[in-house]
Amino acid sequence: MKRSYRKILRNRKNRIARRLAPKPWQDQPRPMLKASNIAYEMSERVQAVGCGGIGAMHLMVQRLGLIEDINRNLKLLKVHLPYHESDHVLNIAYNLLAGGVRLEDIEQRRQDENFLNGLEAQRIPDPTTAGDFTRRFGEADILELQECFNRARLALWKVQPKGFLAEAFIDVDGTIAGTLGECKEGIGLSYKGIWGYAPLLVSLANTQEVLYLRNRPGNWASHSGSVEWIDRAVKLVGQVAGTVTIRGDTDFTHTAHLDRWDEAGRFFILGMDAHPKVVQLAEALPASAWQRLERLPKYEILTEPRQKAFRYKEQIVVQKEFRNQKLVGEDLAEMDYQPVKCGKKYRLGSCARTSACRKERKHCWMRFAISSTSPTGRTKRRRSWAWPTAGVIRRT
Repeated sequence: MKRSYRKILRNRKNRIARRLAPKPWQDQPRPMLKASNIAYEMSERVQAVGCGGIGAMHLMVQRLGLIEDINRNLKLLKVHLPYHESDHVLNIAYNLLAGGVRLEDIEQRRQDENFLNGLEAQRIPDPTTAGDFTRRFGEADILELQECFNRARLALWKVQPKGFLAEAFIDVDGTIAGTLGECKEGIGLSYKGIWGYAPLLVSLANTQEVLYLRNRPGNWASHSGSVEWIDRAVKLVGQVAGTVTIRGDTDFTHTAHLDRWDEAGRFFILGMDAHPKVVQLAEALPASAWQRLERLPKYEILTEPRQKAFRYKEQIVVQKEFRNQKLVGEDLAEMDYQPVKCGKKYRLGSCARTSACRKERKHCWMRFAISSTSPTGRTKRRRSWAWPTAGVIRRT
């Protein structure tokens, strides 16, 4: 980048800042939008593209060696007439970066001369050819492509500033991807009554990158087969991270693997089902063990607080005499707990949420989350609890 470019960009920002700066306005005789004679001209030499950063993205892909890695390890085409495997993969990826949402949008990229010039490509695959390429993938090919991406990620992480990923958080969860198609192989009916798939997502929370994605039928449980992919993600991130913490809801508390993760120096914050044993332990705690949980505000008010709008929904609830339940407070307690399949104790946090309904009856919800501890029972690292949405019980 030329030094003059930075000066041009800085001057543009300064001009916009001056135009948008607050000032005491007087009553204006004319509307602010007052353009009356706008002329459009088409230049023969100067051309533009809406996704101007596509060339820079392709240069980064080249420098990371991703193109060579894909062509070397992903063998889906016997001959290249004229496209290679990397051309197909990057064609789909660049379509998303340029604002496309489906394969059909690739045709807009094909008809954009400036887009093709930005990639120095004579042509790119059309939507039909791209769809045919995706149908060539098997399960092993999908995994190999993900590993190609992860090797490029690893190369990028290693050149980041010192302190990058000093404390890495790996999130694991399942979701539902619904489909209206009737000829989709592997679909299933989820517990919500939605036909589709139940993909497993293992992501790096620090950078919001999806490290691994495992597609499964819609009737699979969210934790099914997740241990293998958690271990893969931990091994990948552990090459550059100082510490690695695994996070998940109650479905991902694989108690048979907690000792192994703890011995490997991994931390975890996982939800725990509110089964009778842990509920009994929580209720047996003395009152002094519970402390009021003060949550941080969602955002900081930089100016004066605004007056809250009238709650019309609450007014209707009162008029219709619906049951109106409000949160009164949250209390937090910690204790040592040893799951049946574990050989050591871990720190178990319990969050009791007390609420009151319109008729003054009080209810209490309990949530539990388990975290790694040292063999002596003391916490290795004190962390804020990530409370799951599942595993909640109520007692009146």
